Amino acid sequence: MKVAALAGGVGGAKLADGLSRLDPAVDLTVIVNTGDDFSLFGLQICPDLDTVCYNLAGLENSQTGWGREDENWVTLQEIQALGGPDWFQLGGKDLATHLERTRRLNEGQTLSEITKDLCSTWGIDTAVLPMSNDPVRTLVETEGGTLDFQDYFVRQACQPEVKGFTFQGASEAAPAPGVLEAIREADVVVICPSNPWVSIDPILAVPGIRGALEEKIVLGMSPLIGGKAVKGPAAKMYLEMGIEPSASAVARHYGRLLKGLIIDLQDRNLIPEILGKVDSSLAVFPEHILMKTREERISVANKVMDIASRLVKET
Repeated sequence: MKVAALAGGVGGAKLADGLSRLDPAVDLTVIVNTGDDFSLFGLQICPDLDTVCYNLAGLENSQTGWGREDENWVTLQEIQALGGPDWFQLGGKDLATHLERTRRLNEGQTLSEITKDLCSTWGIDTAVLPMSNDPVRTLVETEGGTLDFQDYFVRQACQPEVKGFTFQGASEAAPAPGVLEAIREADVVVICPSNPWVSIDPILAVPGIRGALEEKIVLGMSPLIGGKAVKGPAAKMYLEMGIEPSASAVARHYGRLLKGLIIDLQDRNLIPEILGKVDSSLAVFPEHILMKTREERISVANKVMDIASRLVKET
């Protein structure tokens, strides 16, 4: 089965990793958010791309889900001693990724080309595509003004109250080579349990992607369990925008784009609400979806593929 997965953040990376490790193998392409990319020390940093790739390669920090395992902080400590900006944690191994990516970008290579080469170096067989090679910048509208996403997310630790989001440059961006083809050729498109506002919406904002998805079987997974985000500020964002955070809110967020939605077992009482407020024809599947270990990632990915197979047969 051919699967295209939309992903960003740790939740998306975990499911993508689980899908990549299935036996028999799935023909998987992961399309990754680049709206939170930014520049620091003149380096192009792609947090979601790196998180997805590090997880697929088994190189991720097992405690945080992002960054590298057995990281060193010598450079960051020297930056701190010199009075430089230390709000974004750049470990030595991670820094090498940003240095090499920036070098290649300055030579005229595209982000897609560089990502493919890095994946090859790290032994990743799964196709990983940035959503676009063009710059898209996620801006967070807050009570105190407009913030770059990383300023909001890392420097200010998600404290400002959110009012909305803008994806600067998205309307002029083109899908990266292979993105639309991967969606069109997929038997199923999986929207990973990533933050709908800032991990998935930037992907959907790139012209052509949402339209391509409307022709496909799209299966989503809720990043909210019991009204709380497993990781990150998704639930806080929903609350601040006047929406009660829940799996039902996630269903409404994606609306008729979804043919199926996987929610956690503890949220199965929300199924009547989801069917009543979103779409009575939406197939809702309650499952255990928390992924704390690599084994649980694979177990959840197997459930995703079982459900995907059912949706394909029923369509």
